[in-house]
Amino acid sequence: MNKQSEMNYEILCIGGANVDRKIQTINQLKFETSNPASNTVSYGGVARNIAETLGRLGINTGLLGFVGADFEGEWLLRHTKKFVDINPTEIIQGKVTGTYTAVLDPDGQMAIAFADMAIYDEVEAQFIEKKWHHLKKAEIVLLDMNFPKDLIVEVIERCSLEKKQVCIATVSAPKVEKLPEALDGVTWLIANQKEAEAIAKIEITTEGDFFRAAEMILKRGAERVVITRGESGLIYFTKAGEAGALFPPEIPVHDVTGAGDSLIAGILFGYLKGLSTEDACKIGISCSMITIQSNETVNPLLNQQVLLETFQKYFCLQVNQR
Repeated sequence: MNKQSEMNYEILCIGGANVDRKIQTINQLKFETSNPASNTVSYGGVARNIAETLGRLGINTGLLGFVGADFEGEWLLRHTKKFVDINPTEIIQGKVTGTYTAVLDPDGQMAIAFADMAIYDEVEAQFIEKKWHHLKKAEIVLLDMNFPKDLIVEVIERCSLEKKQVCIATVSAPKVEKLPEALDGVTWLIANQKEAEAIAKIEITTEGDFFRAAEMILKRGAERVVITRGESGLIYFTKAGEAGALFPPEIPVHDVTGAGDSLIAGILFGYLKGLSTEDACKIGISCSMITIQSNETVNPLLNQQVLLETFQKYFCLQVNQR
């Protein structure tokens, strides 16, 4: 990875690098009683998941995250460095690597999840200045919402000032409160329905509400907005006037964990290849479809060829390799 670290990044992913624990109930979930279940442990974290996915797709990617000086942190980095330059990531002595625990129903749908991200509260105020040389090497900066608000605002504002493209992965509805009011310089903002409601400050109940929420986010300064709708696909809306809704084909679902992260990675992959917003979103859906057919947060069978074959099978389009 030393040779790779000397190169410019196509994408630098900043944010969460966690251990994912998934507990899936065998029968319908019942509260206030014991539920028979199976459990798995896998590599996780929004920024880390996106970084690994992009690395598997052949994109030169770096990861700027925080892990503890513990077994979990070492385990995460040992795996991640196979696909991603982990040199920007910091190992924090005396702190515990972040964890994400999801409880899934028998169909693989998330019932509830718990996130222990206390380690990100340890990020120093001078962190961005200290790490800026890594950001300078990136064509696109992917930023999730796990770092403290002041640092998130600093990254967005400084990238805007230096004309560097930024993609925001919102992570969760409570964490979107960390976003600045002005989103100027944000090239992509990708959120689910609850996160979009929190950003736009409206309730989404109809098809039109999705586009109204996206329009309100565009008015705050973002260039392209994607709002995901679970099994109903997504909508996209851009300042350039591109708008539409995309619906995924029906396929078997093993586990939805990581589906949103792979969608973002797929969209950025398509964008880097010069595709339109619509086709980049179709690539994102294709990437997500591959993820939900695996019990892993990032499908170990994923590569560029598998993604393009899935894209062509379900969306009947061709992609010119860059």
